Amino acid sequence: MPLLVPLPNPVLPVPPPVHPPVALTAALTAALPTALTAAQVQDDAEAATVVRAAGGDRAAFAQLVQAHQGYLRRLLRRLCQGDEARADDLAQEAFLKAWRGLPAFRGEARFRTWLTRLAYSALSAERRALPSAPALDSELPDVPVSDFAPGLSWRLDLDRALATLKPRERDALLLCFLGDLSHVEAAQALGWPLGTLKTQVLRARHKLRVHLQAWHPELR
Repeated sequence: MPLLVPLPNPVLPVPPPVHPPVALTAALTAALPTALTAAQVQDDAEAATVVRAAGGDRAAFAQLVQAHQGYLRRLLRRLCQGDEARADDLAQEAFLKAWRGLPAFRGEARFRTWLTRLAYSALSAERRALPSAPALDSELPDVPVSDFAPGLSWRLDLDRALATLKPRERDALLLCFLGDLSHVEAAQALGWPLGTLKTQVLRARHKLRVHLQAWHPELR
């Protein structure tokens, strides 16, 4: 290790530092390392589970399915505009591909990002093979409360607003917000350049502001 040499005292007088309240300092000092450690432990634990699953450990893979299936099905239901059966089929296909592909998974992205990429690839292939789905009309059925916010009226208006987006705009927005992926992770999952992802998100957000002005008049 390099030898640490103490620096000499500065020549010019330095004003005394302003210290934050003792209680706040103590709280931050105690909480921050704990939070970082917990996140690191969680990431390390999942990485170890992925390694075991890649080696053929079915119990380890079941843990991954349990941890991510709720997220993936919610996201796919949104991407499929409420078609739950289609979303569940795509989720099952993504998990099957993940099980078969895990031995080649290099861990360059989070498992969730890679899983989302597999699911989106399956969705894209299905879209190319099927005719375009019709846009949602004003007679939307009563379905469970939105993943975004409670309230029937807000949910219906949000669903209608999302239906006006182009598929690429809607996909980018949903992966970043409902999928809780960073822009970099969403771009990886979609297979797009980062700049393309950011452009689609900006366009989608602008259109939603226009369609949802009644809920947020300050956005006019």
